[in-house]
Amino acid sequence: MDESIDRTLDAVGPRLKQLRQRRDITLYDLSEETGISTSTLSRLEAGLRRPTLEQLLPLARAYGATLDELVDAPPTGDPRINLRPIRANDGRTILPLTRRAGGIQAYKFILPRGRDDAKPDLRTHEGYDWAFVLNGNLRLVLGEHDLILKPGEAAEFDTRIPHWFGATSSGPVEFLTLIGKQGERAHLRTSPTQRNDGHL
Repeated sequence: MDESIDRTLDAVGPRLKQLRQRRDITLYDLSEETGISTSTLSRLEAGLRRPTLEQLLPLARAYGATLDELVDAPPTGDPRINLRPIRANDGRTILPLTRRAGGIQAYKFILPRGRDDAKPDLRTHEGYDWAFVLNGNLRLVLGEHDLILKPGEAAEFDTRIPHWFGATSSGPVEFLTLIGKQGERAHLRTSPTQRNDGHL
């Protein structure tokens, strides 16, 4: 499994460079769009640095590609769905749930048991995020706020605010995210509210 992951990550650099050249944009323009420094982007394309999930997500949005298309991970699971889960070095797993390029992208994250004293590595990038907890407790650090979300709870925020997701010592956590470029928010339908005159 580790060798397969290594091969997948090693192949990301050339693919990133090809996608950027196909869009005919500079590293500077891509840096402005994703919030990733030009030096980091250059090292990623040259294969001198392996991408993190936090870097792949804004790059996938910038290129209008799904995350599984970006890393070209081998297909696993139900062939009718053909999800391509990606496992990071820190033990987290991410499963892309949408196929279409562009627009709002959906992912399922599975994070291993964490430490309550873990120091968050806050990140920022262009976009808007909606997260919904399925199982376990999700720690969300959002700017100056340090929150614990329980199953059934959700958070919605502008990703230009420094943020970080993590599990707690209570165990692993599974959550869904909907991520869209700036201005694309999750539209929630609520039950009708009663007006002052008694009509709905």
